[in-house]
Amino acid sequence: MNAEQTLVALSDRSPQVAPEELIAGLVPPPQFEDVSFDSYRTDPAEPSQEEARNKLREFTERSTSQGFFGKLFSKGKSGGAKGVYLDGGYGVGKTHLLASAWHANEKPATFGTFVEYTNLVGALGFARARDDLSKMKLVCVDEFELDDPGDTVLMSRLMRELTDAGVKIIATSNTLPGSLGEGRFAAQDFLREIQALADQFEVYRIDGKDYRARELTAPADPLPESELDSAASQLDGVVARDDFSQLLSHLSTVHPSRYGRMVDGIDAAVWENVRTIDNESVALRFVALVDRLYDRNVHIINSGAALDKVFTEESLAGGYKKKYMRCLSRLTALSS
Repeated sequence: MNAEQTLVALSDRSPQVAPEELIAGLVPPPQFEDVSFDSYRTDPAEPSQEEARNKLREFTERSTSQGFFGKLFSKGKSGGAKGVYLDGGYGVGKTHLLASAWHANEKPATFGTFVEYTNLVGALGFARARDDLSKMKLVCVDEFELDDPGDTVLMSRLMRELTDAGVKIIATSNTLPGSLGEGRFAAQDFLREIQALADQFEVYRIDGKDYRARELTAPADPLPESELDSAASQLDGVVARDDFSQLLSHLSTVHPSRYGRMVDGIDAAVWENVRTIDNESVALRFVALVDRLYDRNVHIINSGAALDKVFTEESLAGGYKKKYMRCLSRLTALSS
């Protein structure tokens, strides 16, 4: 270990987050703390990217009593779309645009992932979470996805009550709002809730290729065990080194909403003996961890299996395919 390195283990960290800290913590992650609409690099071959940026810029610059978006939001309880929903594949810059909107908008405003909002309701109770979020000028929801019926009913009600209170909402997802939940649970039994949720939004599609794959198409190759120590010793800052299986087991003891706190301050991660994950719930927790590592631009090196082999073929063909593909894209970026 070099003199500029501090070695820790994520499997030793079990952070606790007090309920009163949850709202204060709903801000863009470190990787997006300085982004803006101007720093969003559009692809000239994909005009929908420029259009989406312009729509969000207009959305955050105009008051609710002026212009197109003013009319959009002045509909109140009379019905009609009251929020903006960015639909697009992974790696087209949706999170960048969402964070840019948060920075540009009048405060107070919140920014968080879907799971962070569902956890907020679980920690505070629905009434308090709704009341606290109703004080916001803008609520940004990244990675909107419905994984179970409870989430569907909960988020449909929360989004409706927030928009009825005049709160502006921007959401991003890999799935159109009317198709949320498909392949994950009996979504057809919750069509009313899903449609009510979809009705809250004006949808804008962002097309394009995964920008993280423009130069790299696969994660870095794993290192032989004999070379891992040497490579790890060259890393600077706070380095988290863990046996991969032990780390996966530890994730089951920490709620995904606390993974961000768990990886705070980490500059690099070293994973020993990476293997394919053959359990869906374990795989989904791993995805949540990678999302928080990506937020903080944590460099990853590993031994064992290649990082693009962590999910089974069955998983990559199932209902969570988009989520796993986004994870692989982010692993490619972090291991490069």
